[in-house]
Amino acid sequence: MDEQGAESVIAMRDGRIGRITLNKPRTLNALDREMIDAITAALTAWRDDPAVHAVVIDAAGGRAFCAGGDIRAIRDAALAGDAGWIHDFFRTEYALNRMIAEYPKPYIALIDGICMGGGIGVSVHGRIRVATEAAMFAMPETGIALFPDVGASYFLPRLPGALGMYLGLTGARLKGADAVHAGFATHYVPQARLAALSAALAADGAGALADFAASLPTFSLAEARPAIDRVFSADRVEDMLARLAHEGEWGAATLATLRAASPSSVLWSFGIIARGRTHELPACLAAELKLTAAVTAHPDFAEGVRAMIIDKDRAPKWSPAALEDVDQAAIAAMLA
Repeated sequence: MDEQGAESVIAMRDGRIGRITLNKPRTLNALDREMIDAITAALTAWRDDPAVHAVVIDAAGGRAFCAGGDIRAIRDAALAGDAGWIHDFFRTEYALNRMIAEYPKPYIALIDGICMGGGIGVSVHGRIRVATEAAMFAMPETGIALFPDVGASYFLPRLPGALGMYLGLTGARLKGADAVHAGFATHYVPQARLAALSAALAADGAGALADFAASLPTFSLAEARPAIDRVFSADRVEDMLARLAHEGEWGAATLATLRAASPSSVLWSFGIIARGRTHELPACLAAELKLTAAVTAHPDFAEGVRAMIIDKDRAPKWSPAALEDVDQAAIAAMLA
């Protein structure tokens, strides 16, 4: 239940589909453990139900599809030394991500508004991901000293060129149709037609989508793509920083973004994304689960969440403060 006593996840049969609605708009539908369990239970119940032809996941409130996971609760557990609670939270979340990826029926995410972190986890692994012009996708974890998780170490390296590494390290945002160009979404549908699409899916199943998908405008990152590929294809973060110095205003702005993030997080995020290139989703999720233990115990995590989410002063004091001062052997041990 949410603060008002309403169900935080509404799961119901709706015509030919099973509909899951994230229903915590006051917290931008951020996933807590109760929500993860409710989504898992609905998908389990509908897996072998012949009356359910497809599953649609959407969200209430209009501002966000899902802004991520319950990062405040994770920080509280980290400060309390409750590593078991943290492990259990991520274990169940990642199990849900894998269930979505392997689900035998069409799984359709209708994404309108903010979609970050855990929201990407409950959408990107599905067969169909619909984005409106108001959708905004991002993996901003290096800004709070976490890392792109929920299977991001699998799907980010599989985006075009070096786009996934760029998005994972910088937390750059993708709006609407850009998410389709990049690979986070599969279809672009104008916001004004989303309710009609939702009703048509209930009446006719996944095939209704063909009548609603709109043509894509030009990718806003098209001009930057060559530079992104030159820089973020490097085999080391240090080489990325050096290459950015030769990329003009875009390079300077991107360098400033990387310098503002947790130095340790940039390095362990680079490592987990790079390793994901050669692993399938189950292995990537297992590696991410292992990494969460070390990352949430690192002082940068509690500090990053404090600065960006709790106090919102946006002035984290990282330890160490510079990429050049991070113990590379310690990062390698975390990733081993």
